[in-house]
Amino acid sequence: MRRRGADHGATAAGHPVLEGAHVLELTMASVSGADAGATAGMLMADAPSEPGAVLRVGRDKAVCRLATPDDWLFVSRVHLEFLCGPDGTWQVTWLRGSHAEPSSEVVLTLAGLQPQPLPYGGTAKLPGGGSGELVVQDRSEPRSVNVGFYHDA
Repeated sequence: MRRRGADHGATAAGHPVLEGAHVLELTMASVSGADAGATAGMLMADAPSEPGAVLRVGRDKAVCRLATPDDWLFVSRVHLEFLCGPDGTWQVTWLRGSHAEPSSEVVLTLAGLQPQPLPYGGTAKLPGGGSGELVVQDRSEPRSVNVGFYHDA
């Protein structure tokens, strides 16, 4: 197996992901009203499909591989967690924060299917070999965090 280029990231431990290995790839763009449709500033991360592998999205740069702007308070410190199960399948959870009601909404779209809301504190399984997008939408301003995913099964 060959190592991937630097643009594809590394495992959570900082090791390069190897070609041929099954991985979950994430891309993230923070979009405000005036920038809708722009992809500048897109971030990428990936992790091998190994039991216990995790990728997180949120404001806390210490624990999140994909970090949103610090002042985007509609995003929790750790908002979304992608976790690989014992069988190599991935799931995503909208982690509950410190507030009873969230200041955002999360919508999950799987390739070829209608968008579905992901409940606050809810979990959804991601299809192997599939792709889709999660959109974290601010309830008070025209801002969103768009997280695309591709599971190379």
